[in-house]
Amino acid sequence: MSKTLERRVKQREALIEAAERMIRTRGLAGLKTRDLAQEIGVANGAVYNLVADVDELVLMVGSRTLARLDAELSAAESADPPGPAAALERIAIAYCDFAAHNLELWRALFEHRMPADKPLPDWAVADQMHLFRHIHQPLAALFPQRSFDDISIVARSLFSAVHGMVALGLEQKLIAVPLALLRQQIATMVRAMVAGLVANEKSGG
Repeated sequence: MSKTLERRVKQREALIEAAERMIRTRGLAGLKTRDLAQEIGVANGAVYNLVADVDELVLMVGSRTLARLDAELSAAESADPPGPAAALERIAIAYCDFAAHNLELWRALFEHRMPADKPLPDWAVADQMHLFRHIHQPLAALFPQRSFDDISIVARSLFSAVHGMVALGLEQKLIAVPLALLRQQIATMVRAMVAGLVANEKSGG
């Protein structure tokens, strides 16, 4: 690798790290390329020599956020007690905890919008979809007779329910809920959903 290319790689990494710190402290709306350029010691226009645009930079930060979330969900999935139903409950609580402790980075995952004529890159879609295995695998163990597509729909529904509770529970302007109580409510909801799905399966519904 040439020195010029090596320097560019280091600057790109520094840019992504600086953007991550800025989003963590200011939120997505506080991300300013001029401030980023000053922090990493390059001219303002040089930022766009390191990334194509702000969308790519935000997606790069999001990829790092998703990787950390993935690690925490993996740890929750493999913890005790055993069993797919218990794993789903732990995964939901781990998701809540991650959002609470990384609030602005987590919000940025959902606040960022690509322009209508600009599709999400394949690698970014893959990063997002990869996380659904944490929900899909326990559900597949609970309902081995169901198809992959059917399990995928249930997984998305379960995620939507948990995400909605987390989003509203952590929103300070509306109906903020103390974290300990929010965790309890999420656990109760997941147990009820899983119990309902199991009962419906047994009844042939």
